[in-house]
Amino acid sequence: MNILISSAGRRVSLVRAFQKELKKIYPKAKVIAADANPALSAACHAADGYFKVPRLDSPDYISSLIALCKDHQVKIVVPTIDTELLLLSKNKELLEQNNIAPIVASVDFIEKCRDKRVIHDFFESHDIAIAKEYSKKDYTLPMFIKPIDGSRSVDTYLIRTKEDLTDYHFANEKLMFLQYLDHDEYDEFTCDLYYGKDHKLKCAVPRKRIEVRDGEVYKALTMNNALVAYIRKNLYFVEGAVGCLTAQFFKQRSGSDIYGIEINPRFGGGYPLSYLAGANFPKWIIEEYMLDKEIDDKFDCWEDNLLMIRYDDEILVHGYKS
Repeated sequence: MNILISSAGRRVSLVRAFQKELKKIYPKAKVIAADANPALSAACHAADGYFKVPRLDSPDYISSLIALCKDHQVKIVVPTIDTELLLLSKNKELLEQNNIAPIVASVDFIEKCRDKRVIHDFFESHDIAIAKEYSKKDYTLPMFIKPIDGSRSVDTYLIRTKEDLTDYHFANEKLMFLQYLDHDEYDEFTCDLYYGKDHKLKCAVPRKRIEVRDGEVYKALTMNNALVAYIRKNLYFVEGAVGCLTAQFFKQRSGSDIYGIEINPRFGGGYPLSYLAGANFPKWIIEEYMLDKEIDDKFDCWEDNLLMIRYDDEILVHGYKS
């Protein structure tokens, strides 16, 4: 009854959260990590064990993953990066035939999340406002530019003047010209959402983004505000959603306007704050997928106004040879 954290990278806090919760129920069970380069992965060294997997674009990835999971008695696979989600979801039935449960949303929902224009349509279908997309011939400054399939804030631009625009912005068909939501007027929130096997929302934790580094939250604050009721009302049932989703919203400071920005159907880098606040997604995953328990609503189980300030730490590997 082991758990695998795939593409583990530096997700040390996530590994430790699953270790803590798994050992409460199965003291001898292990949380194993996998990575294409595990020797240089902090999370792999923090896990109870690790193994090397092929790159995600390798045709042998799924067959290797299944073989390694069976060898290490892995029951649950928890993905952590965008690029592995579709691959795992498309092979979900095959994994389940081998008694391996990937905690991954449906192919249809993942594809919606991967395309920022399509997820905008999804938000509007759930009565959630979105930032207006401009034509590249008719736009209003300032504006924000981002790719339709981007992640980790790569290839994003805040354009304040025409001089900030380049030929690249106009030529790249993947770049969207969007209404700018001013941070002086709006607070940015990443919300950790837990969906049960029934695709119903069980918990929502808004995390106010105070400082971001390399696309990942560095300082954040849990806030039990109007977003909780808003998300519960508008996103209570999402076909194909399971496990942890991270949804980004902008909330007006002095008014009631809320804008949906994007959804990533996986654990986000800032989830450890929600876990430490009491939103115990690892426990609920174990209960649902190992113990076959139904998860009740958990909207009031977490601590409000909990501040997280991250810092760099070291993991030392003795005797390492490159």
